[in-house]
Amino acid sequence: MEHRIETLADKLLIGKSLYTSYKNDQTRVLWQSFGPLIASIKNRVEPNLFSMQDFEGIDVAKDLTFETMFKKWAAVEVTSIENIPDGLESIELKGGLYVVFLYKGGPAGAAAAFQYIFQTWVPQSKYVLDDRIHFELIGPKYKNNSEDSEEEIWIPIREK
Repeated sequence: MEHRIETLADKLLIGKSLYTSYKNDQTRVLWQSFGPLIASIKNRVEPNLFSMQDFEGIDVAKDLTFETMFKKWAAVEVTSIENIPDGLESIELKGGLYVVFLYKGGPAGAAAAFQYIFQTWVPQSKYVLDDRIHFELIGPKYKNNSEDSEEEIWIPIREK
């Protein structure tokens, strides 16, 4: 998979969250409830969407399992968190060093992509996972459930 190393600046986001696990994945439910509210969000920075996983307090490399509960976010970047629409909340995405992978394909291949990242790329790199939010950046080349879809996978890292 193509990848690059990026330093991300802090970002303000407005979105919706819920607790889920990979076994009982509620991502579709989250996006279905968030999607209709996007138009009500003022001060959007760009059209990209953020699908975020907050594994706070979980050692992803050692303790993340199919059943582990974590906070999942659907969000957009904004310039200000004033006037948050009802039913939504704000979050600050802490910046720092990230490895960014370009993922091409549908949902069926995503598990293999993440397995490669966590079981091959990270252990063989000069980096370790950092305890910050992981996210997928969903831009104009994203096509839901299509093998022609593209998105970026952002994984927080720091040097060993």
